[in-house]
Amino acid sequence: MRKLAIVEFLSVDGVMQGLGSPDEDRDGGFEHGGWGAQFGAALGEVLPPDVGAQTSAYLFGRRTYEKMAAFWPNQPDTDPMAASLNSTPKYVATRTLRDLDWTGATVLEGDVVEAVGELKADGSGTVVVLGSGDLVRQLMSAELVDELQLFVHPLLLGTGKRLFGDLPSPGSLRLADIASTRLGTVALTYSVGRSASSASPVTSAQASAV
Repeated sequence: MRKLAIVEFLSVDGVMQGLGSPDEDRDGGFEHGGWGAQFGAALGEVLPPDVGAQTSAYLFGRRTYEKMAAFWPNQPDTDPMAASLNSTPKYVATRTLRDLDWTGATVLEGDVVEAVGELKADGSGTVVVLGSGDLVRQLMSAELVDELQLFVHPLLLGTGKRLFGDLPSPGSLRLADIASTRLGTVALTYSVGRSASSASPVTSAQASAV
């Protein structure tokens, strides 16, 4: 059985839209694209040195896949994130794309909730979802998510697409890890739902180190 982990970069008010560049996502007239770039230089302080080592598959929605596929295949394998993304199987939840150019990428067939459930049941390690807000909200509603890894940048954007939407019922989280960078980004790892009851709590010493 594999774990399903959601990895997201957010503002303090929960906005995930247009993190990387001005024209990444202008839906709704969003004008703050590229807001996360100023914090990127310090992210190495809170990322594990073996980033991607436990990841046995990546999962994307269509729009996130298209953005990732336009960038990461062109990056050198000396970048550990590029090495992981380019060599690891990737699944895409899409009704419109049929032919995927990124090596190792496969269309996730059928009902997305059923397909992701089958993906979790097959193999070991962690299935990681990057971005893909619409897909994440579906998986949260279906109670398929085991872990949230949230990198919260010290900004209030006021407008833009938020990560979390309505859920059928409240869900429990348990803080499993917390760290921060010199630029004020807070990295939070939460166990979700049933996984939360078995997670080890963060100690007071760990929390005070943030």
